[in-house]
Amino acid sequence: MSLRLVPFADPGVPDTRSGLRLILWLERRQLRGQFAALGWGMLYFGGIAAAPVAVGIAIQAVIDKSWSRLMLAGVLLLAFGAAKSAADSYFHRAVVTNWICTASRLQQLLFRKASELGSLLTRRIAAGEVVAVSSGDVEKIGWFVEVLGRFAAALLTCFAVVVGLLLYEPQLGLVVLVAVPVLAFSIVPLMGPAERRADLQRAKGGRATELAADTVAGLRVLRGIGGEQLFLDRYRSASQEYRASAVHSARMWSLIAALQVLLFGLFLVAVVWLGVRLVLAGRITVGELVTTYGFVTFMMVPLHTFEETASAFIFSKVSARRAARVLSLQRMDDTRGTGAAQVPEGDLLDPVSGLEVPAGGFTAVVCGNPDAGGRLADRLGGHSPEAEPGDASVLLDGVALDDLPLESARTAVLVQDKDPVLLSGTVRNLFDVPSSGAVTVEQALEAAQCADILDVLRQSLPAGGPTDPMDAVLTERGRSLSGGQRQRVALARSLYVDPAVLVLDEPTSAVDAHTEARIADGLRALRSGRTTVVFTSSPLMLDRAERVVFVPDGQVVAVGTHHELVHSERQYRAVVTRAVLTDEGEPTLEESV
Repeated sequence: MSLRLVPFADPGVPDTRSGLRLILWLERRQLRGQFAALGWGMLYFGGIAAAPVAVGIAIQAVIDKSWSRLMLAGVLLLAFGAAKSAADSYFHRAVVTNWICTASRLQQLLFRKASELGSLLTRRIAAGEVVAVSSGDVEKIGWFVEVLGRFAAALLTCFAVVVGLLLYEPQLGLVVLVAVPVLAFSIVPLMGPAERRADLQRAKGGRATELAADTVAGLRVLRGIGGEQLFLDRYRSASQEYRASAVHSARMWSLIAALQVLLFGLFLVAVVWLGVRLVLAGRITVGELVTTYGFVTFMMVPLHTFEETASAFIFSKVSARRAARVLSLQRMDDTRGTGAAQVPEGDLLDPVSGLEVPAGGFTAVVCGNPDAGGRLADRLGGHSPEAEPGDASVLLDGVALDDLPLESARTAVLVQDKDPVLLSGTVRNLFDVPSSGAVTVEQALEAAQCADILDVLRQSLPAGGPTDPMDAVLTERGRSLSGGQRQRVALARSLYVDPAVLVLDEPTSAVDAHTEARIADGLRALRSGRTTVVFTSSPLMLDRAERVVFVPDGQVVAVGTHHELVHSERQYRAVVTRAVLTDEGEPTLEESV
């Protein structure tokens, strides 16, 4: 299979019932490449294995003083060397292509799964584990697919050499026929302990990666509270555990390698001893002994390949189990999302909570519990990752969002959660997303009050370079910005997309009051005539909303303007003023902790 096909138009549907089934599925997808590796590998190994024949003829020709056979030996050496050299590059290209194609296919499958699951992925599997699967595990699985082609070529060449020895010198050939399988399978009893140690090593490595990811993600906060040393100590401890497990695993593989060398060395001594006795008895010539010795030493090449294959299989099996676990994750109800792709526009209704959002209006939702608000915001986006089968779907103009294809649902409703992600790259790259075209980048940035952010970014540009702040580079997850700055830039990106329905979950929680008031005004003006839902408990944002819905316990309790609800709903008043209710249900002036 050519690398020109990478990335694949369709990576396929993997078999995720087990790690072994996933590996077999990947092997089947790479059959053409494996046959190419097998053909070139047999030619390559055959060139190496056949060389002792020419050497034996040459030595015997010198002993017999036969110039014709010496010339024949030289021609054979040139032919075998040319075949080996020609096959070497193509063989290497074939096996590496298998490795890259397999790794690329698996990465595409993982990225597709991450795109399908969204935030559900990191809710079920730690982010560090996902990183480890998509990097180290992918490489190990690709390694096994690559080495399997070399293993098949070495195995068939080894079989051909044994048959040749049986025909060339039956007594020595019989010894080799018995000894080679014994040498090859001598490491089988050690495979179980090696796999268990590799599994432990992989688990420790995933834990260390997870801690590193969490520490880097929270570095700004950790420095603020002086907790970076605590997390550094935790990572150091996890890193040492990983190192110890890696050394523990390496000791087993050192034992396996040492056993192979020891047994092969004893086997080689036995063959030479038997061959010398046959020469002294006059049953074989010196040249035949040299040829036999060359055949036997060649066996070290396939035996080394067998050992590498066993090692690759153990590590890839451990990695494949984890990759299969990620790829097997599904939403609660996969029967949804099969309807027509037509995107409706109209009122938004959640039958579960009773929340109704009129089309074209600016609606604020107050939940009191931020987590409950986040879950409700996810539901409004359709295809909620934790929706149970049979749950009533959110309706947009009477059409169930869960019945729409995921892409169509995302086009109709855009949900920005409370912790939006900014990918690394320039500010201009950040706005390189599909949009309606009705809102310009400048209008979105102005509505989100990003002028001061652009000024700061302009000053960060190198002297003599570009002067446009849109060319400034943001670090991973926007960590070069403060929390409030990240929120405003992410809000500007969502406004630029200009979806039919925009759902914002606490979009100004890290912004000062003065800026928040201007953002609320800009948001209402720019989204005029478009459906906008904001989950917030900020009085500044609520005061700008045309309609406020109070959903304290998963059910709509009251609907009205902010001023109406403040005067009519005691629980609502307690939430938006951060007050504590008394036993009689009246709010006090005491601030809640």
